[in-house]
Amino acid sequence: MHTSLPDFEMPNEEQVHLAAESFRMLADPTRIKVLWALLQGESSVACLAELAGATPTAVSQHLAKLRLAGLVKGRREGTFVYYSTADEHVGRLLAQALFHADHLDRGLADAPARPGGDEAAGTGDDPRGNR
Repeated sequence: MHTSLPDFEMPNEEQVHLAAESFRMLADPTRIKVLWALLQGESSVACLAELAGATPTAVSQHLAKLRLAGLVKGRREGTFVYYSTADEHVGRLLAQALFHADHLDRGLADAPARPGGDEAAGTGDDPRGNR
């Protein structure tokens, strides 16, 4: 049935695996807080720990996982490492997840889509999906 659709194409196995890994990394509240803080700019572990309400040790462990998943990158300056998001796609992904959560929270998940698309489509320059 789907093969008869002219532009239908399934993602390849590597794409599916990498997307699932990204979603798995977003499945933790502390990681979401850390990523959101990083969308505002580069930061240290100590600052991220304070913002996320977690210990620096826990934040370091989360950052290591996020780095291995390709969602954050680190920059060493002397004995300090400053973290940032890997690219603008991370911001769009997180903005969409939070936008969806906001709609679920308000009971709007089943509401019909607005004409012209969602405001948080992530097409603008703002990493949070704002225009």
